[in-house]
Formats: sequence, C-alpha cells, structure tokens
Amino acid sequence: MTDQAENLRQAINNLKNRQLVNKPSISSVAPKRTARVITVTSGKGGVGKTNISINLALSFSELGSRVVILDADFGLANIDVLLGIVPQFTLLDVLTDKKNILEVLTEGPHNIKFISGGSGVEELVKLDSQQVSKFVENMALLDKLADIVIVDTGAGLSENVMSFILAADEVLLVTTPEPTSITDAYALIKMVSNRDMSKKISVVVNKAESSNEANDVLRNLVMVADKFLGVRLEPAGYIMNDSVVTRAVKQQQPFSLVYPKSLAARNIREISEKLIKDGKENQVRQNNGIRGFLNRLVGFIKV
Repeated sequence: MTDQAENLRQAINNLKNRQLVNKPSISSVAPKRTARVITVTSGKGGVGKTNISINLALSFSELGSRVVILDADFGLANIDVLLGIVPQFTLLDVLTDKKNILEVLTEGPHNIKFISGGSGVEELVKLDSQQVSKFVENMALLDKLADIVIVDTGAGLSENVMSFILAADEVLLVTTPEPTSITDAYALIKMVSNRDMSKKISVVVNKAESSNEANDVLRNLVMVADKFLGVRLEPAGYIMNDSVVTRAVKQQQPFSLVYPKSLAARNIREISEKLIKDGKENQVRQNNGIRGFLNRLVGFIKV
C-alpha cells in the first residue's frame, strides 16, 4: 500500500513538472487500466439514492473491489453526512488547483474512499482548456487507485444531472414503487434515450413492500421502455422497505455495516453481486474509465 501511494505521489509530481518538458508525455502518467464508472441517479429526490450508493460501495469492497465514491450532488452533497465523516477538502480544491486528488480523498469505512463535491460544476465551467486538462490528468489517477468509481448524482432531470449520466459508462437508476417516482424514472430514461440510445441503464427498486411489488415495477419499466423508447433496461434488483435503514441514517452509519443481517443488507449484497457478475460478463464492452468520463463530462458542461 505504501509503494502504491509513493507511485501515485510521483505521478502527481510528474504532472506538476510537465511544463518543464518540451514535449510532455501524457502516457508517462496515464494508467494502463481503467476504473469502472457507475453513475447512480434518480428521477426524483427522496428515493434513497445516496444511501444505496454508500452501501453498494461497501458491498463492492467486501467482494474485493477498490471503491471510490464521487459525491456529485453539488449543493446538497450528503455522502459525508450519512457516513458521519467531515471531509477536510472537496473536489473544489482540486478544481482550483489547491490540492491534488490524493489530498481530497477521504477515508470511509471498510476501505472505501469518497470525494465530497462542493460546488464543482459551477467552477468547472469557469476553467480554461489548460486548467481543464490539468484537472482531468489529476483526477485520472483514480484509474490506478480504484476498480469502481461510483458517481452519486443529484436527483431530477436538470441539465447538470443529465451531463453526469451521459458521461458515465453505465447508469444505475433508483426508483421506488410510488407512481410519481416511476413516472419520473421513465421521464429520465426517455431523456437519456433521446441523446444516447446505447447507454447501459440498470434499475433498482427501493423501499418495496414485497418482492412481488418490486418485480412488478421492474417488469413494467422494462416493458414500457422497450415498447415505447426502444431501450433495453437491465433489472438490477430491489431493496425491501426495512426499518433498520431509517435507524442507520439517524446513527449516521451505513445500514449494511450496523445491521449486516437485515433484509436491506441482504438485498444490497444481491445487487452488488449481480452488478459484479454483469461487469465480468461484459468486459468486452468499452470502459473508458474516469479519464473518459471526465472528458465527456467537460464536453457536455462546457457546450
């Protein structure tokens, strides 16, 4: 672990000194492997998206993956609140070139790490091309540090949220059985399909009262998306309405840690196992990593 940290620090020093070289070589710091970027989103707020992001990260970690969460719910970032951890720095410190990526990574439970967003999008728009390039190169070091990067977006159908969705390799859409949540989820799927028909979208139903209810929601969403939008959704699973989730939120602890034998914890493990399995089966699918994600994101935001 010490050797890895030293290698990453050396890579950052190479970035800082690249202006001293006549022909800077990006390949000298570019990772040979790329992280899997999963954007977790929802059509409306209050569906438990952030809670799922955290517990999914923990479950991925238990399965042997190195995981980083990027809290991209700018303005309402609450990964730190749900974990009961106050980060010293945020993504804004990287954007303004005050800190490097290693310095803004906050340690979470069970080896997961997270980056608090701050007011990132607003600052990203203000950067010139050279500053953007430096930011992307710095952040691209996550491809060496993580196997999976979970991007927890804001809720709703705003252009900023859509930018994060469209930039990701794959999307995990969270809904509940409530009619308004389902309607908003479908609206989000429609917006994505209008701009990228090839986007991989998996769906999770949260707060289900029964497995039958959850499976009905999944089946209906898959059917209408296919029939009316020509989009193939992938059911990723469901999480039952479990009282331990609310209790864990009040304790500022992930429910899968404090109540590992609960129904909700079992459900989240099943979802993570399915996503890991799907990822292995689809390894031939192009994975552009955090570098590709950020380059696309900048393209969408700065148009």
